[in-house]
Amino acid sequence: MTLTIGVLALQGAFHEHVQLLKKATEQAPPSEWDFIEVRTPQELARCDALVLPGGESTTMSLVAARSDLLEPLRDFVKVHRKPTWGTCAGLILLAESANRTKKGGQELIGGLDVRVNRNHFGRQAESFQVPLDLAFLGQDASPFPAVFIRAPVVERLLPHHEGIQVEEEKREETVVAPSRPAKDLATTASNVEVLATLSGQAARLATQGRDISPEAEVGDVVAVRQGNVLGTSFHPELTGDARIHAWWLRQVQEGVQSKRKTEQ
Repeated sequence: MTLTIGVLALQGAFHEHVQLLKKATEQAPPSEWDFIEVRTPQELARCDALVLPGGESTTMSLVAARSDLLEPLRDFVKVHRKPTWGTCAGLILLAESANRTKKGGQELIGGLDVRVNRNHFGRQAESFQVPLDLAFLGQDASPFPAVFIRAPVVERLLPHHEGIQVEEEKREETVVAPSRPAKDLATTASNVEVLATLSGQAARLATQGRDISPEAEVGDVVAVRQGNVLGTSFHPELTGDARIHAWWLRQVQEGVQSKRKTEQ
């Protein structure tokens, strides 16, 4: 089985994702993998799964709109519910609601019933790295070196709606993704699963711009999943650690295999 994994290549760290995905195949189950950079609707149509990289979410959405990619992206994620992973700016684009932005200043794709707060940790000079425990990597897995650069945070888990998030639309300086009815209900999950949090102490120390050791306390939500849509606040692509990419490839492989069997 050949699986085509696309990385949206309009702006940001798309090259780094492609390289780490290739490295991750050493840890993923055997398969034929084809990794492509996506800049057109035709390239997106080839993909079984998609990565939205870190970068500037506003720029990405503007370029996507000008490239006639914005609506195909919404169909890919929300209508067909194909496996999609967004990192940092990609998480913002996949959110159903984004805070700290004026209406009209940011287009969203949607797919995750969350509200994100953009640039939660401050300016680029206040970027930091922290060892993050990720249970989904395995019980004995060592902490992941999570890199946060002008990162968003999941501010609120929203109730699932097939239509628009009406209550979110009423909020000032908040933009909401347009609704798209899902065709593949089997891959649509009603609840958002929290995969990782950053402790409150770690979040406070982030402004010092240095490596930190988080305390074991509930804090900011920095990784979520809803069905086969994944979002992380941090940048796995900016490390040499391919474990999350390998884990995600396994999820993609299992999901695509299951879907193809049901279609036969």
